[in-house]
Amino acid sequence: MIAEIITIGDEILIGQIVDTNSAHIAQELNKIGISVHQITSIEDEHDHILTTLKQAYSRADVILITGGLGPTKDDITKKSLM
Repeated sequence: MIAEIITIGDEILIGQIVDTNSAHIAQELNKIGISVHQITSIEDEHDHILTTLKQAYSRADVILITGGLGPTKDDITKKSLM
């Protein structure tokens, strides 16, 4: 099984925080036999979220989405996925 991890958040892209979520998730997936083929960090922007998700869907069996700082008042991920 192939997995892909998408991190969403401007704070990751500008270096405000380090993406430790993806490393932890990849380690745990590996333990149960799921191979992570790609980790992508993207901006918190509606069209970019949807495009990236569609691309991941064409490559992976499992897609995990995580953020940088957790929910913030300007977070649009949930709205974009509805």
